[in-house]
Amino acid sequence: MLRKFLIAALATLGCTLSYAQEINFGIISTEAAANLKADWQPILDDMEKKTGYKVKAYFASDYAGIIEAMRFKKVDVAWMGNKSAMEAVDRAGGEVFAQTTYADGSPGYWSLLITHIDSPYKTLDDVLKNAKNINFGLGDPNSTSGTAVPGYYVFALNKVDPKTAFKTARSANHEANLMAVASKQVDVATNNTEVLDKVEKRSPEIAKNIRVIWKSPLIPADPMVWRADLNADMKKKVKEFFLSYGTATNDQGKLEMARLNKLTYGLFKNSSNTQLVPIRQLELAKEKLKIEADANLAAADKEARIAEIDKKLAALNTSLASAK
Repeated sequence: MLRKFLIAALATLGCTLSYAQEINFGIISTEAAANLKADWQPILDDMEKKTGYKVKAYFASDYAGIIEAMRFKKVDVAWMGNKSAMEAVDRAGGEVFAQTTYADGSPGYWSLLITHIDSPYKTLDDVLKNAKNINFGLGDPNSTSGTAVPGYYVFALNKVDPKTAFKTARSANHEANLMAVASKQVDVATNNTEVLDKVEKRSPEIAKNIRVIWKSPLIPADPMVWRADLNADMKKKVKEFFLSYGTATNDQGKLEMARLNKLTYGLFKNSSNTQLVPIRQLELAKEKLKIEADANLAAADKEARIAEIDKKLAALNTSLASAK
């Protein structure tokens, strides 16, 4: 009887211990999973060795899949963009703990509009004036550089709805959009400097067919996000791994830096949810412009909704000031 009890108890504990000793690492779908796996797997292998946890890569077909996986505790730690990290914090119990930097020393990256090198469109103004003739490639709905940033700077500020303004508009990840532009399947698409840089190194014959026609203000470098409810020991080991990765001056440190550089990254640095404030401000500003332009909204309702947004913006400004 005691033996049966012990076996049952150990089986239950075995489930818990197995989960506690494993990290499911989510990777947003900026490009084909095969390319992402090739770039990230050496780092995840190092993470496994240094933390003592089994580390498994988790891919989904879109950003929402990683966010939902974190929500249902199928993903413990993830590389995300700022917009997807914001969704993970708000809806999936996520928490920013580190931030990437870039190999060239840049503190962030840029959203782009790209077209084929032979395209007649050379400026943002050309694109907006000829929208009805353009097949447009939008980014993933939860992408910072593919949707949130151009959504404000390109579309909201110019009072344009990208879903109705163009001849056609469809969403895809950055790599798919770049390939579609290069092969003239779409005329113009959103993208970012990080993916363009990787394609220039990996497939220069494709990159030479791309022309950049718009570049955004600087976007903060990508955050690393974990589930806020992870145990303290796992958090400690994971954070120590990222903040020390590539910092050694020996051969191993140089190898680690080479692996980061392949991702276009430099060293990781400490971060928190405060990193997401600029993106929250951007989303609220975009919503405010939309409300202001809504002719069907009653004046009193419009005033109340704008006042609520202004209140949220003021609170974000206060949180940024207190974080400095």
